[in-house]
Amino acid sequence: MTLTPTQAQQVLDDNFAPWIKALDLTIADIDATGATLTMPITPDLARVGGIISGQALAAMADTAMVFAAMGHLGEPRPVATTNLDTVFLRPGVGEMIRCRAEIVRAGKALIFARATMTASPSGKDVATATATFYVP
Repeated sequence: MTLTPTQAQQVLDDNFAPWIKALDLTIADIDATGATLTMPITPDLARVGGIISGQALAAMADTAMVFAAMGHLGEPRPVATTNLDTVFLRPGVGEMIRCRAEIVRAGKALIFARATMTASPSGKDVATATATFYVP
């Protein structure tokens, strides 16, 4: 089975916590190798100076990598984050953040993923993340 972006968006809308939904994430792309999500930079998510908060970036990265895992699995299955490491490279400013999450390696019980978050319109990377997910 293959998840479409529309199906994945419905999974997000129906199953994720209200505070994740408040990030206004859009699933732009999903396939067996990964997923791409976007998030607008809004006053609710920004701190002083219009910089997107690190908490929003970390939550976005985790969510994007969860959808990358679902894309790899070919269906919406629960996965549990066992670790998440986020590195903030520069202030995230502009209109939107694009996060590309990719599967690094997938075994039977563990999936390893990485994500890169890029500000738009500058095109500059603002953060990276890696995570490991347990597949029950």
